[in-house]
Amino acid sequence: MIKILLVDDNPTFLAAVIKYLAMLPDAQVVAQAHDGHEALAQATQCQPDLVLLDIMMPGMNGLEVATVMQSWPQPPQIVFLSMHDTAAYRLAAQELGVLGFVSKTNFVLDLLPLIARLVAAGGAQSTGEKA
Repeated sequence: MIKILLVDDNPTFLAAVIKYLAMLPDAQVVAQAHDGHEALAQATQCQPDLVLLDIMMPGMNGLEVATVMQSWPQPPQIVFLSMHDTAAYRLAAQELGVLGFVSKTNFVLDLLPLIARLVAAGGAQSTGEKA
């Protein structure tokens, strides 16, 4: 079972992601956060295998959150979710070494297969692929 932390400031999008993740029997949403500071607190408490992280949030953005998490001794895998599907954000994701970048407009097609590959690879281990 892969434990997932969802981080997005849009409650409607969070609800949609939860609905689609319910299709994966080996994935469980263990916590949600609406901003970067809450994400760090939830991640510390829940120890997720995977963080689905919005890039553009008020206050601490997803890039800053990922930078902090990547400095942890055992960081979770991170997939960025964003409406802003730009080359600059994709490059930032690659430079941070996150598992992937998924455009919110394509999350149904792109996110579930990415998580399924992660589950098949044994949870928190990287699949070595980028979305």
